[in-house]
Amino acid sequence: MSKPTYVEEYQAISEVLNKYIEGCKQAKSSIMKPAFSEQATMYSVDGDGKLAGGAIPILFEGIDKGFHPSPDAPAAIVRIDVVGTAASARIDANEMSGISFTDFFHLLKVDGKWTVVSKIFHTLVAP
Repeated sequence: MSKPTYVEEYQAISEVLNKYIEGCKQAKSSIMKPAFSEQATMYSVDGDGKLAGGAIPILFEGIDKGFHPSPDAPAAIVRIDVVGTAASARIDANEMSGISFTDFFHLLKVDGKWTVVSKIFHTLVAP
């Protein structure tokens, strides 16, 4: 068996990230949960300039309670960097449930599968 190529790793990571995007678009955390490690975290800076976030269930609750479906919202995986079993990625989304944001993800390949272990984000101010 040959070693996975960068293209194969990129595609595998894209599949994981697309679960997140689709979960946002459908406003269903159940779609995105498989993309995240149970130990994953999520952080951002709140309106007062303070660190906000914590364990990943915060994201799931926010999606299920605060998002509404926005199936036509544009979102793009802007970048994926891979080194061995570690990767980072960026997603930009516009008008996802009325919000535009940039997400940065860190992923690890655990037991042969890519999983998100951390997410940080910046919410963009509407014009």
